[in-house]
Amino acid sequence: MGGVRSPVPNRETYLARWAQLHGGYDPASGLWLVRAWLVLIHRLASPFAALRVPPSAITAAGVALTALAVPAAAAGGRWPLLGVAALALGGLADSVDGAVAVLTDRVSAWGYVLDSVADRCGDALCLLALWCLGASAGLVVSAGVALGLLEYTRARAGCAGFAEIGVVTVGERPTRLIVAGFGLAGAGVVPGWAGGVVSATAAATLAVAAIGLGQLMVTVRAALAGSDRSAD
Repeated sequence: MGGVRSPVPNRETYLARWAQLHGGYDPASGLWLVRAWLVLIHRLASPFAALRVPPSAITAAGVALTALAVPAAAAGGRWPLLGVAALALGGLADSVDGAVAVLTDRVSAWGYVLDSVADRCGDALCLLALWCLGASAGLVVSAGVALGLLEYTRARAGCAGFAEIGVVTVGERPTRLIVAGFGLAGAGVVPGWAGGVVSATAAATLAVAAIGLGQLMVTVRAALAGSDRSAD
């Protein structure tokens, strides 16, 4: 790369390209929070895009950053607070990699698969961090199964013709990261209550994933049933 910078598409061009890749969802007319988040990600991604940093490198860095939450949790005491920072940086990287791909015209099927695998690794690492802090193994496993079913259902629905952006549930990955972050923060602030705090966090993860799965199932069933009727 040699420090050579390339022109980067402006914000509006990025938003238009993002919309094309997400079923035509228009950030300008949608939820304001979505547009605000995309604008922030554009700003963070632009320097990497200008330097032509490979999106896959940012994806790998995101997983590595998230993984730091595990030893921080295992250390106990105040160390889980460092894990909160690791989750925040890993979550940002998870969005920045896709933005870099869009800005540099490097969106690919392989990148989509790699990003999905990285997300599932991040989910597992979050749950492992909670377990290291004393969360109930049963709750951790149940939360993992619920979020796995949520993501599997979304993936299979996509193969059946359902647009991924068709429904934003309460169990999306950003929500799960925020829940895990609060759990690690609580364990770090009150180490003596760490086990109870992270067990409650695992239960909250299970709850949002289960509710999200229900939301997704209802929407997918209606959408695919409508598609079947149109085909007839």
